[in-house]
Amino acid sequence: MNARKRLGWGLFLSAAAIIAWAPGHWFQDADEVAVAPATAKATQTVKAGGQPLAAKATAAQAKSADVSSIEPGANLFAAQSWKPAPVLATVTAEQAAAAAAMQVVAPTAPPLPFQFIGRLDDHNDVQVFLQNGEKLYVVRNGDMIDDTYRIVGISATEMNMVYLPLHQSQTLSVGSAP
Repeated sequence: MNARKRLGWGLFLSAAAIIAWAPGHWFQDADEVAVAPATAKATQTVKAGGQPLAAKATAAQAKSADVSSIEPGANLFAAQSWKPAPVLATVTAEQAAAAAAMQVVAPTAPPLPFQFIGRLDDHNDVQVFLQNGEKLYVVRNGDMIDDTYRIVGISATEMNMVYLPLHQSQTLSVGSAP
C-alpha cells in the first residue's frame, strides 16, 4: 500500500509540473505577440499633450515601433478616480468672503422696556406714568430714567426718548388724541 501511495503522489506531482511548465514553454511566444502590438499601439496613439501621435508620425515610423518603446517603469495599477479635481479657492474669493464676514452691523437700541400706564395733564406740564416690571416711574419732559433714557418731548399721542448709550431716539405711544 505504501508503494501504491508513492506511485500515486509521483504521478500527481509529475502531472502538475507538466501542466505548470507547458503553457510557459509552448505558448509564451503567442502571448507576447498578441499583447505587445496592443500595448505598443496604445502607447503610440496618445502623446502627453493629448494629440494623437499617429497623426504626426509617418508610416515608416509606425512600422519601426517595436515592443522596446514601451516604458518599463509605467505604473499599470495607478489610482484613478471619477471625481472631479477639487477646485482651490483663489485669494480674491477668500478676501471677498472675509470682507463679507467682517461687515459691521451697527448696534441698535433695545426695545423700550416701559409700559404706558397713564398721564396727568396740568396747566403747565404733562406727567406720564410708566411701568418697568415692578417699578413705577412718573416722568416729565427733560427727566432721565436710570441714567439710560432721557425724555425729550411729550405730545398728545407719543413720548420721545433718547437711549443715552447709543444716542438713538425711540418713541412710545402714550394714548390717543382727544
